[in-house]
Amino acid sequence: MNDDRHSRFRDAHSDRDRAEHVPSTPQTESPAYRLAFADKDFLCRDELRPVRLQLELLKPQLMLDEHGIESTIVMFGGARIPAPKDKDQARTKTLRDLSHFYDEARKFAKLMTEKSMVAGGKNDVIVTGGGPGVMEAGNRGAIDAGGASVGLNIVLPHEQAPNEYVTPDLCFNFHYFAIRKMHFLMRARAITVFPGGFGTLDEMFETLTLIQTGRMERVPFLLFGRAFWEKIINWEALADAGTISEEDLDLFRFVETAEEAIHIIDNWAPAPPRDSLPGRDD
Repeated sequence: MNDDRHSRFRDAHSDRDRAEHVPSTPQTESPAYRLAFADKDFLCRDELRPVRLQLELLKPQLMLDEHGIESTIVMFGGARIPAPKDKDQARTKTLRDLSHFYDEARKFAKLMTEKSMVAGGKNDVIVTGGGPGVMEAGNRGAIDAGGASVGLNIVLPHEQAPNEYVTPDLCFNFHYFAIRKMHFLMRARAITVFPGGFGTLDEMFETLTLIQTGRMERVPFLLFGRAFWEKIINWEALADAGTISEEDLDLFRFVETAEEAIHIIDNWAPAPPRDSLPGRDD
């Protein structure tokens, strides 16, 4: 945290510490007396949701800025995909068959991180959801290369913790899915999507929608595992029905290997956001 201050006013830390050591009286013990910014019960009130949204956007933004992170490589993918050594514990044959994508994700993250570190380690930093499966593989690959990676965890009803490979100073926890998604994309230079479930599909389609509608610049958008994606989504049927345009099928590419993905990213020609939607009348 940057402690440089340019104010002659007393700082908030000092007043918060001082307030914790005032004499105990009926007045000082009342919730009304707590400093507003140090009052957890107050900050959790429904009326404070706009403030919490702002804080959740601002905290990771400031900390990523302080670490000099300029751009990221996003890795979406299923939490249930096991490492190959654990595939016999997978609950379905399909998950066992998909386990090789754990190693492919790990290799991709390692290669991208090695390239990033040659250039100073501030660009193309791996970012995952911070959980198990493909996310763990991504953060683990960055560790394999001796580099840092970001984890954007979120509080869920079932107990969970970030995977052990996320760089501790770049491991964030979120309450709001929407703000977490913004942080995935604000610095993204490329999006990679490995096989996954509802969460992965949600992240994939929301990002595609932002690009499709011109709300986000076009970046390399890579789907690992053509067979998986063409089995669960009939892309051509969407185009044939007219609910998307044929041009929308060009917003992403299928890849199978880490090397193939990196080749596309390295040779990507920058493209501005769309200024119109193909196939839609004005």
